[in-house]
Parts: sequence; structure tokens; C-alpha cells
Amino acid sequence: MKQLAAIFMVTMALTVSGCASSVSETEKVEYLTYVSVGQSVPVKNFTDSQGNSIDLTESNNAKLLVLFATWCPDSQRAMKALQASDLILDPNLDIIGIGREESKDALDKFASEYQINFPLVADSDRSIYAKFANAGIPRLILLDGDNHIVKTIIAEGDNPLAEVRW
Repeated sequence: MKQLAAIFMVTMALTVSGCASSVSETEKVEYLTYVSVGQSVPVKNFTDSQGNSIDLTESNNAKLLVLFATWCPDSQRAMKALQASDLILDPNLDIIGIGREESKDALDKFASEYQINFPLVADSDRSIYAKFANAGIPRLILLDGDNHIVKTIIAEGDNPLAEVRW
């Protein structure tokens, strides 16, 4: 009976933690967000997996930053939902995926499998992700045309884009 209770507790911890990548993350119930609405985005320059430079200040479009991991089922669901949404066609929206603890090769493979047509940025050491949060993926960061944070969303669940509104 104790063994069954222990298995249940481990299963619940993994379910609640979403796509945690380490034991210390699975122990945390609360996801911390280090940015807030109205704040200027803490990172404005990226290099995508194809070697292209991205400077957020060069576009006045709204932006959607997708912090994700290729191995995470919630991230996979969010990317599929994004690809199937009208957001992907919006000429006034720039979308950038940031692969937490991902390599260029893993992102290129993921982009091919999921038919991603927006830039993906490898964040192999979590240096980008760490400016936004402590845990929890996928995270959607909505920016206005001036690169101020409009909203942050932890996009777990069956309808990951439900809260995406500027």
C-alpha cells in the first residue's frame, strides 16, 4: 500500500510540474516569472539556428516569444496549436521560438518535423530563459511594438493559445 501511495505521489508531482527538466524543478509547485507587464523585454538581440541576427528593435510589430523545449509534450502541443492558428499568418506579428537547453541541431530537426516557419533560437545554457522565469514551459511572452511586455502565459494544457491577446 505504501508503494502504491509513493507511485501516486511521484505521478502527481510530475503531472503538476509540467515539463520540468530536473529533480529540483519537479519539487517546485510555484513557477516564478521574473518579468512583469509594462517592463521592457530583458533581451532584444538573438541569433537564430540558421545564424541570422534578430534585433527586436528593428520591427515595430507586436512580438510573441515562445520559450519551449523540443522534448516537452506541452511545448509540442503549443507549437502545433501555433502552427494551426491565424497568428502564424499575421503580418503585424513577429514570432520567435527560444529553445530552452536546446542545440541548433535539435531545433533544426524540430523545425522540420513541426514545419516551423519562424526563427528558432538555441538557449543551450538557459541564459535567455533565466531572464524570464525559473521554471515552466512553454511560456508565451507577448510584446507590443515597443518591446514592452503585454502579458506572460504558461501555456500548458489542451488550449495553449487561449489567453493570447494583446
